[in-house]
Amino acid sequence: MSKANYPLSKQRDLIAKTKEYNIDNIAKGIIPQFSVNGTATYQSDVTHIGVPPFTTPVIPKDQYNLHGEISQTLTDFGINKQKREISGIDADFQQQNLEAELFNLRGRVNQIFFGIILIDEQLVQNDLSKQDIQTGINKVQAGINNGTDFNSSLNKLKAELLTTDQHSIDLRASRKAYTDILSLFINQQIDENVVLQKPGQPVLAGDSINRPELKAYDLQIRSYTEQQRLTRISNYPQLNAFFQTGIGSPSPVNFLAPELSGFYITGLRLSWNFGGFYTYKKDKLINKNNQDMVLAQRNTFLFNTSLTMRQQNADIVRYQQLMQSDNEIINLRRSVKQASTVQLQNGVITANDYLLDINAEAQARQALVLHEVQLLMSQYNYKTTSGN
Repeated sequence: MSKANYPLSKQRDLIAKTKEYNIDNIAKGIIPQFSVNGTATYQSDVTHIGVPPFTTPVIPKDQYNLHGEISQTLTDFGINKQKREISGIDADFQQQNLEAELFNLRGRVNQIFFGIILIDEQLVQNDLSKQDIQTGINKVQAGINNGTDFNSSLNKLKAELLTTDQHSIDLRASRKAYTDILSLFINQQIDENVVLQKPGQPVLAGDSINRPELKAYDLQIRSYTEQQRLTRISNYPQLNAFFQTGIGSPSPVNFLAPELSGFYITGLRLSWNFGGFYTYKKDKLINKNNQDMVLAQRNTFLFNTSLTMRQQNADIVRYQQLMQSDNEIINLRRSVKQASTVQLQNGVITANDYLLDINAEAQARQALVLHEVQLLMSQYNYKTTSGN
């Protein structure tokens, strides 16, 4: 949904249309070409033929020529097809670069989504802490009623309860900010109280890399390969058939006819530009260097992506190990808190001691929640980084 709504995705249709227009224009290069040319000149002298007793017309010094020409290439050698192939590859390369940029949206959406999941888990744990504090308030209140405890202990617990409420307010404000950002990404209104489904543990598909950037690099190398072939076949001789007709004064086909008259010329035209042979060898080396540079960029991308995946995999192992110890710590802290609850009721410990034990268990639960979400996020980031 974010990809569909992201402004950059609008380029997808534009690139496709441009590709279609370019290929259609190139294809027109093999159909007969028509041109119109005209000249009007004045020259300092003209040819005179004086062989008595023959007389020839006087050719005027001002001369005019207007003609049209239609020509058809007879030896394309696949140049037009090659140009269309290159144009299509370049358009596909642009599309793939666009896909690579849009692919980065996955990571941004992951951050927002798991940020909301983490806040939801923290709110749950915060509510549990409030319940523990309320339990302490109830027991202290009972002690006050029995004359075995003091209002100062009750006030400490109430102050801690208010502090916990403030933390919930901060968390909900952060959650609303995250949902507002997510609403902008997908262009749909999301209620700040929406419940997001916590994803399960994903299956990691090995260490293979299937990112769209790789296809973009491959297309770029392929484009250089096809460009080199076009350079080679462009050096071949070109043979065209042409038909030229028009009017001229004097006639271009009979310069002894000074009056304005029509004419036509038809035949074959051979052209062979040898200039390309002078630079062909170096052009080939330049093309090879360009391919090697793209290949180096591709290998660098693979190297950096592999490093990121290794770091993410190390984070996955770390969070799994931390969660094991988190559960043990929570069990120990819970047993201590339960004992503190009884001791508080019997007046053995103060409200401060009770709050310390409550906060210690709360911190242990928060650590487990944080590591659970961090583990999920690392796993999904690993899948995103690998393109799987």
